[in-house]
Amino acid sequence: MIVTGVEDLLHQRQTIPALLVAIGAPKLRSLGLDVPEDLPSTPEHRLYDLLSGSDPDSAHSRYNALIRRLVSFERAMACVKK
Repeated sequence: MIVTGVEDLLHQRQTIPALLVAIGAPKLRSLGLDVPEDLPSTPEHRLYDLLSGSDPDSAHSRYNALIRRLVSFERAMACVKK
């Protein structure tokens, strides 16, 4: 999902993976990932809006699950960097 998100950001597509990477961009950059500089503003709100557009009833739980995946990925990368 992270690789897809970076690719989508490079092509200026605002997809779920792209917005997730935009949310985690500072941490991902600090871990060595090449994340584009030109990011959407308020990616947290845009991600939630995108999720609620397809299924409003599950948007909150899906948003939280995606954030957990991002944090898990960041933690795994940090362990590999040690």
